Amino acid sequence: MDMYEQPREPLHHEERPPSAPDFGLPHDESDDLDYRHAIGGRLHLSARQRRVDAAALGQLALYLPSFLLSLATVTLTAWLLEFGWGVPVWAPVLLWLASGALVFHRPTESLFARRVLRLRYPLPGEILRLEPVWREVTGRAGVDGSRYRLWVEDSDELNAYAAAGHIVGVTKHAVDHLPSAQLAAVLAHELGHHTGGHSWAGLLGYWYALPGKVVSRAVRTMLLRAVTTRRAAFLVTLALVAAFAVVVFGSAAALLGAPLSLLALPYAMASLGRRAELRADRHAASLGFAPMLMEALQSGENHQASGPDVPGRSSSASGRGRRGTRAHLLDSHPDLATRLHHLQRFLEPPR
Repeated sequence: MDMYEQPREPLHHEERPPSAPDFGLPHDESDDLDYRHAIGGRLHLSARQRRVDAAALGQLALYLPSFLLSLATVTLTAWLLEFGWGVPVWAPVLLWLASGALVFHRPTESLFARRVLRLRYPLPGEILRLEPVWREVTGRAGVDGSRYRLWVEDSDELNAYAAAGHIVGVTKHAVDHLPSAQLAAVLAHELGHHTGGHSWAGLLGYWYALPGKVVSRAVRTMLLRAVTTRRAAFLVTLALVAAFAVVVFGSAAALLGAPLSLLALPYAMASLGRRAELRADRHAASLGFAPMLMEALQSGENHQASGPDVPGRSSSASGRGRRGTRAHLLDSHPDLATRLHHLQRFLEPPR
């Protein structure tokens, strides 16, 4: 049984399944989710399944300096390949630029989910739990849910993730212990990351920044070694770094401002991350899941632990373990009070 390989449904298609078990719906009478779209509801699929909001555009803009450094690195490597082996300069550069499409390549996504994110395919019982909830969430959003693949992480934390172009991951603890309405709210939040472009923008920026990061780490290692060896070697290394930076940034004036920009970059990225989380919360709230999401965030506060940062992954973790002003500014998630404050207005009656 594969819940993801479903034929795309036409716009304004009337679905009237003969019975709930055909969709794997839970039989527990205490189920608290209103399946008005998963069962017998009229499903309207939006013509625009994705967009790029301000948070995603901001992420891409902040990755631009790293992208330029990576482009210079790849171009320099291509020149060396042409000099040594006669490889055309444009071939490695074009291949590297085209490699960003792997973010949306399904087999590559599956490999990324298994090897990097440590996710797995849902078990049959988990499919029976997740499928109707996911259908309800995507039905309310007007999104073709079959475009995405649900994954499960074997973890005792209460968390969920959105990554790459089509990955929606949720922890086993969330599947086993969250009420259906809260689980739907969490999945709606992750869907908001996808429809807003946050997930693919973060992973794409990270991927294109990798060559530049490799060079930066190599230069930093050379500088540290030079400092501990000979002064002449240090001066030569420093001169080479300055010359390379001038070539990359175009002028000495830009070079002087580069360190300040690099120092501010982590804070700017964290700020955009917090904004993306609030936008994903707003997406879930707009679908009617505001109270459920607030309950899930509050119940999850006792289960969250700050895990390792994974490139291109947007999660619903609260980052509770960090303390201090600097740590707060570097946190990619808003604190619980801020998220609840923004969700509270969706509970107020319309004026």
